[in-house]
Amino acid sequence: MVSHGMLPYLLAMVLLGIGVYAIACKKNLIKTIVGVIVIDYAVNLFLLLQGYRAGGRAPILAEGESVAEFARHSVDPLPQAMILTSIVIGLGMVALMVAMALRIYEKYGTFDLSQIRKLKG
Repeated sequence: MVSHGMLPYLLAMVLLGIGVYAIACKKNLIKTIVGVIVIDYAVNLFLLLQGYRAGGRAPILAEGESVAEFARHSVDPLPQAMILTSIVIGLGMVALMVAMALRIYEKYGTFDLSQIRKLKG
C-alpha cells in the first residue's frame, strides 16, 4: 500500500514511465517529441516535490523574524529556480526538435521513423 506522502512521487514516476514508453516504442516522430515533453514535465514535478514543505510559506524573510524561524517555516527556493531554468531549456529544446522534425518531413514526406530509416538520401 502506498502512503499518502508517497503518492505524488509515484505519480511523477508514472509520468516519467509514460514519456520513456513514448520515446522507446512509438514510431511517429511527433509522438517521440511529445514523449520528451512529458519526461520534462515529470522531472519538473519531481523537483517541485523536493522543495515542498507542509505548511510552508514563501521564502521571504519578514522584518524582526529570526533566521532559525525563517528556515523552519519557509520552503526551499532552489528547486523553484531549477524548474524555471528547466522550463526555459525545455522550450528551446522542443523548438529545436520541432524545427528538425519539420525539415525531416520536408525532405522525406513522413514522420514515421521506420520509413525514414529505410530511405537513403
